[in-house]
Amino acid sequence: MTLLLKNARLIDPDAGTETAGDLRIANGTIAGIAPDLKMRKNETIHDCAGMCLAPGIVDIGVKIGEPGERHKESFRSAGQAAAAGGVTTIVMRADTLPAIDTPETLAFVLNRARDGTGVRIHPMAALTKGRTGREMTEIGFLLDAGAVAFSDGDAVVDDPKVFARALSYSGALGALVIGHVQDRGLSEGAAVTSGKFATVKGLPGVSPMAERMGLERDLALVEMTGARYHADQITTAAALPALKRGKAAGLDITAGVSIHHLTLNELDIGDYRTFFKVKPPLRAEPDRAAAVAAVADGTIDIISSMHTPQDEESKRLPFEEAASGAVGLETLLPAALQLVHGGALDLPTLFRALSFNPAQRLGLAGGRIAIGEPADLVLFDPDAPFRLDRFTLNSKSKNTPFDGAQLQGRVLATFVGGRVVHESERG
Repeated sequence: MTLLLKNARLIDPDAGTETAGDLRIANGTIAGIAPDLKMRKNETIHDCAGMCLAPGIVDIGVKIGEPGERHKESFRSAGQAAAAGGVTTIVMRADTLPAIDTPETLAFVLNRARDGTGVRIHPMAALTKGRTGREMTEIGFLLDAGAVAFSDGDAVVDDPKVFARALSYSGALGALVIGHVQDRGLSEGAAVTSGKFATVKGLPGVSPMAERMGLERDLALVEMTGARYHADQITTAAALPALKRGKAAGLDITAGVSIHHLTLNELDIGDYRTFFKVKPPLRAEPDRAAAVAAVADGTIDIISSMHTPQDEESKRLPFEEAASGAVGLETLLPAALQLVHGGALDLPTLFRALSFNPAQRLGLAGGRIAIGEPADLVLFDPDAPFRLDRFTLNSKSKNTPFDGAQLQGRVLATFVGGRVVHESERG
């Protein structure tokens, strides 16, 4: 049996094109692309009715609660949320309880991920044991066990000798290191970005320079060691010149940004709304605009959800005490489409950052509309309006800043290996 998707608006981020056409799926891969493919015997037809068909989203940096915080998010609930959001590949962060810092913990994660998740899951591993920044993990063994990258997440490795040693070892093995570029001395205890808003609200702030300083430090060590490096979130205009210099110098570096930092700013916090408390904190509007422009010109390579589930108890606290983070697997695409509807990005550029670039950076198959590629696809109506109700989300945790927001863009179907893992009503 094969599946023929007819009358689609094909979004090809590799070629940078949008074209009307058909796509054939056979044996879990893309087997044909043409303006008008003829139906074969025993072939199932799916009429896309002119809707957009794009590579499935590869979401880098998703937190799943298992093993130690399953009440916040399980593999099953994360898989359902991902499928509903058009995410076909989850790249799972290592900041679990306990941290993914041994081959045994990694094996547990991989076994759980295979059990009914529905989408593809590739785990990161911690860069240092316990994410404490003192002793690097067995990077070689973890790489052999299936880790696709190494990161301590927001537990920044402060000791440059430890970080340089880990970069050198990772570089020798060809492993990717993902850094959280915030100077911890400046950012420790901060709840918002420093400035007039922080002063008016009486909240502890962190200067945008903390990000620039963290990035400059990491890039210097990358230059020294020759490592492969990705900055998980570049959210300030102040950090962009350093990123551009590093790329111009030929360093093997890429950078990402979360959808929340592209579509929200510090004023959205309003009257201490803790669902808008994320890490790093939301920035001023000029920083948000600069990050959007950096995605458009390719300076920032990857857009992710930075999905961070938190329970009600940890969010319903005074703003300064509330936990940081927001869920984003299901809201990533409709939120990102705001940038398309606003004219800042076109669809091929958007999906280059959502699908093609993360797949390429991590060495994963997918992210392309091309014959022989895995049939990991998302069919969506970019114009369908809806009001988000957080209680309808598949995630166990409901901490989304988009609750009650009027959004555009509805996922109609998600395919993983040619198999339908999510399908919704049109209209």
